[in-house]
Amino acid sequence: MIKRYSRKELTDIWSEENKYKIWLNVEVAAAEAMEKLGQIPRGVASAVRKKATINVNRIHKIETQVKHDVIAFLTSVTEKAGIKARYLHQGMTSSDVVDTSFNIQLVQSGKIILKDIDQILKILKKQAKKYKFTPCMGRSHGIHAEPITFGLKLASFYEEFKRNRKRLKDAIEEVSTCAISGAVGTFANINPNVEKHVAKKLGLKVEPISTQVIPRDRHAFYFSVLGIIAGSIERVAVEIRHLQRTEVYELQEYFSKNQKGSSAMPHKKNPILSENLTGLARMVRSSVVPALENIALWHERDISHSSVERSIGPDANITIDFALVRLANILDKMIVYPKKMLENLNLTKGLIFSQEVMLELTKRGLSREKSYRLVQSYTKKCFAKNLNLIDVISSDKFIMSIISPKKLENIFNYSKHFKNVNFIFRRVLK
Repeated sequence: MIKRYSRKELTDIWSEENKYKIWLNVEVAAAEAMEKLGQIPRGVASAVRKKATINVNRIHKIETQVKHDVIAFLTSVTEKAGIKARYLHQGMTSSDVVDTSFNIQLVQSGKIILKDIDQILKILKKQAKKYKFTPCMGRSHGIHAEPITFGLKLASFYEEFKRNRKRLKDAIEEVSTCAISGAVGTFANINPNVEKHVAKKLGLKVEPISTQVIPRDRHAFYFSVLGIIAGSIERVAVEIRHLQRTEVYELQEYFSKNQKGSSAMPHKKNPILSENLTGLARMVRSSVVPALENIALWHERDISHSSVERSIGPDANITIDFALVRLANILDKMIVYPKKMLENLNLTKGLIFSQEVMLELTKRGLSREKSYRLVQSYTKKCFAKNLNLIDVISSDKFIMSIISPKKLENIFNYSKHFKNVNFIFRRVLK
C-alpha cells in the first residue's frame, strides 16, 4: 500500500521484519514443545531466542538462490543462532509457519481496526445526540420524502457500525487459529501437543482439522467483513458528499484556513476527503472476491492463494484502517448548517405533508385511491405553479367540509414527525 493512505501502526504489522519475527516466534514455540516431549535436545529454543536476529536483506539474498522463502529464513536464522538451530522445524511444513503467522498478523490488524470503529462509534454517538432534534429533509431516490432529524441519520450510521464491530470481532475469532500439523495435516512426523503448545503460547486456538494449510473459508470471512465495513464507510461518505452539494449545502467537511479547494477556482470547497473514502472503499472491496476464490485449492494445497494473500493481506487491512481514521476525523469536524436544513424542508412548500392529507381523507370516508388521486392532482398543481399545498387544499370546499381548518393546520406541522425520536434513540444508543 502506498504511504499516502497508510498509518505506521498498520504498516509495521505488515512489514517484512514483523512477519519474520512472528515466524521466529512460531518456530521457537514449536521447539519448546518438542524439547518437553523429548524430541529435540534441551536448550534449542533458548539458544535460538537469544542468538537469532532478523536480517531481511540476508533472507532475501538467500531466497534468490534457494527460491523458497521459509528455507531462506531458516538458513538465515541458523547462521546467527548456530548449530542448535538445525533442530528447528522438525516434522513441520512451511505452511505451519506461514499460515499461523498470517493469522497472527490478521488478528493484530483486526484489533487495531476494532479500536478505529470504537472511535467512530464514540463520535457518531456524540454527534447524534447533539443533532437529535435538528430537523432535516428525508429523501428517497434523491427526492424530498418526509422530515427526519439529522440526529436520526447519524444514529442510523451508529447502529450500522455497531454491527460492523460485532462482525469484525467474529472475523478475528474466525482467523485466530494455529496449525502445526505437518505436510498434509496428519501429524505424521510431529506430535499434536506441539500444535497445542504453540496455539496457547501465541494466543490462538488449535485448528480442528487442516490439510497442508488452514482452510481459507476463515480468511474469506475476514476479508468479506472488511468489505462490508468499507461499504459502510462509503455509505457515510456518499451522504456527506450529497449534503455538501451547492444546491443542498446542509453540511460540509471542515475546511482549514490555508486549504485550497481548486487550482483554477478560488471559491471551491470540495468534499475531497469523503470522495477519497469512496475510492478507498472500492479498493478494500476488491480484495473480497480473490479471498473467496482462495477457498478452493487443489487437494490438500496449492499455492494459488499465496500471491493473493501477499497483496490483500497488507493492502486491505492498511487501507481500511486509514479510511476509518479519516472518517472519524471528518465526522468529528464536520460543519452542520441547521438553518439550511430547515430552508430545504420548506423548499417544496408543504408537498412533504401530502401523505398526511391523504390519510386524513381516508379517515373521513374517502377510498384510498380517490384520496391519493385528489391529493396528487393538487401536488402537481403546486409543483407546476410554485404554490403552497396548504393554500391550495384550503381552497377546496369539499375537503374543507370534512377537515377543519385547525386539523389541516396540525397536518402541516413538523413536530409529529419527531414524536418517536426518543423511542428510536433508546433502542439504538443503549
